[in-house]
Amino acid sequence: KLGLDVIELPADESLPEGVFVEDTAVACDGIALICRPGLPGRIKEVDIIRTILRREGLSIIDIKDPLATIDGGDVLFTGREFFVGLSKTTNLAGAKAVASAFPEYPVTLIRVKKGAHLKNFVSMVGVDTMAIGGSDIAKDLLRQMEEMSEYKFYKIITLREDATANCLWINGSILHLPADHRYEESIRTLINRLGSTLSHSELLNNEFAKIDCVLSNRCLLFNRSKEHQNNDR
Repeated sequence: KLGLDVIELPADESLPEGVFVEDTAVACDGIALICRPGLPGRIKEVDIIRTILRREGLSIIDIKDPLATIDGGDVLFTGREFFVGLSKTTNLAGAKAVASAFPEYPVTLIRVKKGAHLKNFVSMVGVDTMAIGGSDIAKDLLRQMEEMSEYKFYKIITLREDATANCLWINGSILHLPADHRYEESIRTLINRLGSTLSHSELLNNEFAKIDCVLSNRCLLFNRSKEHQNNDR
């Protein structure tokens, strides 16, 4: 339905953080920056993802600075620029690695309070369109983004709950949390603002939400190289 090829990783009980695959790499324009997660025990996860992305034809860039830490959940690509959240797991050296890997795009640093990832509060839901939560933390992030972004014409959709602002925008379709009694108003607002003709689907996150895991944490989206696409035909 979404036009995706899905690579499902096998379970590994030795990697309790392994479900948060988003944190292992930042992929853009055929390049994959392999992250250095802020938790030292996650190095094996990174090695697995590096192997997969190389196999899929992406150009691999490893971070050379041993002091750099960065989680992919702190990196938001808008199509025009990168926002990198400085958090308990992403530092300035990690943000500089993003700028070095993707020099054609501006990189704007955003300070994230209380240890969460940037994308726990904001996501892209269309061309130049962001959904952002309604908490005080989210409001502070939006203020910083509006003040420091290179592009000044993003459309902002503010939703009551931070969790509802984390969506997956895939091939023109949106995956979002279910519009149940908790989130009905916010999801209705999101769909109305995006337009009723937009293709959208619900994705459950109940169990993962108990550990503050949002939808994007559980996947790593990337475009395969044209060579690999042709080989599959």
